This record gives sequence, structure tokens and C-alpha cells, in this order.
Amino acid sequence: MKLTGHAIVLLARLLSGYTVRWVDCQPDTCQRVYFANHTSHLDAVVLWSALPRHLRAITRPVAAKDYWSGGWVKPRLAKAFNAMLIDRKEIKVHQSPIDLMIREMGDVYSLIVFPEGGRTSGEEMGQFKSGLYYLGKKRPDLELVPVYIDNVNRVLPRGEILPVPLLTCITIGPPIFLEAGEPKADFLNRARSAVRALKGDEG
Repeated sequence: MKLTGHAIVLLARLLSGYTVRWVDCQPDTCQRVYFANHTSHLDAVVLWSALPRHLRAITRPVAAKDYWSGGWVKPRLAKAFNAMLIDRKEIKVHQSPIDLMIREMGDVYSLIVFPEGGRTSGEEMGQFKSGLYYLGKKRPDLELVPVYIDNVNRVLPRGEILPVPLLTCITIGPPIFLEAGEPKADFLNRARSAVRALKGDEG
């Protein structure tokens, strides 16, 4: 699958023409959760592809099992970029998605997550779900790194099958942490603001 992974990186680069900006943050092998806005099914692929090769090897995008398990191509693509597929329809009490993520990442892997849950139009970010908060609470050592992805929704618009080559900008910002005693709503608003602030840093 290594060859397929390289092919995915080349294809993502060709279609999105992405540029990557690290703002007050550097590529690092420490365990992180990269959390980004979500406007396209290509978001996970493009962000994963944009990381340096040594980080791609230890970073797993979290993706919806119901989407990435369908058909012949998508499951193979998901395997190629080592996606962690989460079942959104059959959530078990004793095996929550957060517990699964923490178990699967162990003390090696970083994650790519999209706290909005579903995709948005790209004009305005949705409210963040609670998953990022619980990741920070159960693993306070994790660096939570905000990412703003611009223009991928135009590469593969919602409802379309064929992507259109366009330029994409990925801005990766400084890590944040869940502060001791910080209320969930306050943290989620702060995390969302950290992503939105990166939109203003473009250019």
C-alpha cells in the first residue's frame, strides 16, 4: 500500500495545488490532534498529504466508516492513508468513538479530526462537537493543533463526483491545550476561534 499512498499524495497535490503554512508551529513527531474545518470529503486526504512524509507515517485521519467503506475504491484509499474509520451509526456504550481513537493511537500516532462532524458550505464553520474536548480531557498530553483548510470545497463541491483542480491553502497554527477545569463549551469555542483566526492569517 506504500505505492498507493505515494500516488494519493501526488494526486492530492495535483488536484488541490496546496500550499502549507506553519504559523507559530513546526512539524514535530510528538503526538498531536490536528483539528480542522470541514467542507469536503477531500479534506482528510489533502491535509494528510500535505504533512511531511515522516509525519504522514504516524498520522491517521479519523473518517466516517459509512462513507469510506462503500464501493471498491474508497476502502482501498482509506487503507492507503491509514484512516481510522469510526462507525457513526452504531455507537456502543462501552466503546465510544473517543475510547476507540485513544486506544488506536496508543503512544505513537497523531490524529486528524474534524470537530464540526459533518461538512459545511465553507462560508461559515459549524459549532464544534464535544469529541475534541474529551480527547483533550482523557489525553491532556496531546498537542491540539488548529488547521484552516481553504478552497477544498471548490475542488470537490458537495454532490459532485469529479474533482476540479484549484489552488488550496492549508494553514497550521500553534497548539492549544485543555486547561484545568475549563468548561466544555468554553474550550470548544476557544478551539473553534483558533481555527477561524487562521483564516485571517492567509496571504
